[in-house]
Amino acid sequence: MENLGVLLITANIGSVCDEPEEIEKSWLQEFYKTVQDHQSAFIALHLQEFGGKNYQENMGYAENFIRRLMRSEEMSQYNCVQTFIDKDFTQSERFTALASIYFIHNSLRSVHIYDFQDKNFVSVSGHTMWMGSLEECPTVHKERFPQDFWLEFAWTRKGFMKTRWLVNDRMFDLVNLHLFHDASNLVSSVCSPSVYSANRRRGLYHVLSRIKNECKAPFFLFGDFNFRLDLKSLIQAQGWSSSDTNESDGQTAVYERDGEVQLTMKCKRFDHQNTKVFQDENEHMLLRFDHEPIPFLSELTEVQISFPPTYPFSENLAKPSEFMGTRCPAWCDRVFMSQTARALLQKGKHGEVGVEYGRIGGDVCMGDHKPVFLYFEMETKSDQPEN
Repeated sequence: MENLGVLLITANIGSVCDEPEEIEKSWLQEFYKTVQDHQSAFIALHLQEFGGKNYQENMGYAENFIRRLMRSEEMSQYNCVQTFIDKDFTQSERFTALASIYFIHNSLRSVHIYDFQDKNFVSVSGHTMWMGSLEECPTVHKERFPQDFWLEFAWTRKGFMKTRWLVNDRMFDLVNLHLFHDASNLVSSVCSPSVYSANRRRGLYHVLSRIKNECKAPFFLFGDFNFRLDLKSLIQAQGWSSSDTNESDGQTAVYERDGEVQLTMKCKRFDHQNTKVFQDENEHMLLRFDHEPIPFLSELTEVQISFPPTYPFSENLAKPSEFMGTRCPAWCDRVFMSQTARALLQKGKHGEVGVEYGRIGGDVCMGDHKPVFLYFEMETKSDQPEN
């Protein structure tokens, strides 16, 4: 038996695509540093918002960004790369703006990917890049949430993408996911859980049912879940009192304690600059209001979070560690896994061995989302013949 190093990374790259000249260099440097630090044989990189908000204009840049990444000197030891990019935005009913890139180190010999059409595993080699709507690609399964999934909201570019792998003797699914965001801070704070939280819960149940109905393989589900803190409960716990005023630009909610303003909130503004509760050192307190994963903990599991929120960060290169005053800080970007996938993590006398769950680029501008990674060692049969 041998231990196989696996590195899973999820990153919402909307900011990188929209502001490439400012952010790309630092983003790549931090990605390469994470790869170098972990020396993994198998790397899965799941991207959301490929092409950014202006995807019609930026899709060409986003493609070149991936090509530069694949062909870089830093990734030269990964001689097999499988890339899947959903880029055909003309098919609005199918477009998800998801991209999944898989790097296989040249020391790893026995790697196969599943053909969903022929229903068998096929070997992989070289650099393969699938682009377009991916409807004809046999080795990836992609779905956008149905147009009528929730009639009150005009959702776009949200869905999931799945691949299945056989690495040495271990089979597992890797699922790239992008769930729905919060449209208004004011609406988010009305009830607990918020209407947006309920929508995400429904969406995730839909994805899990699709995964489980097709196959019982262990799976890792990582992407932009858009999970948010329970804002109403958080505000109540701080003992803040509120007053609503109508201004020319819309409603504003102001929260005070002991005569001092703690939070000013509008639809797309969340001004908390002088509020200590949202500073990094209070991450453990904030995790008390990270309620959205709770309904899924019988089916999904996550390594304990020990890093600050991943969103929303300033896109100003000079302020890489500051939260942007648009949304309540939250752990949007996550790596979850099925209970059977958790069992694949290498075990030792004192629990899981060599497992690391963290945030990338805490002190570097990576855009409004900080990428998140999970590194672990998986016990497999050696792919080398015995003497």
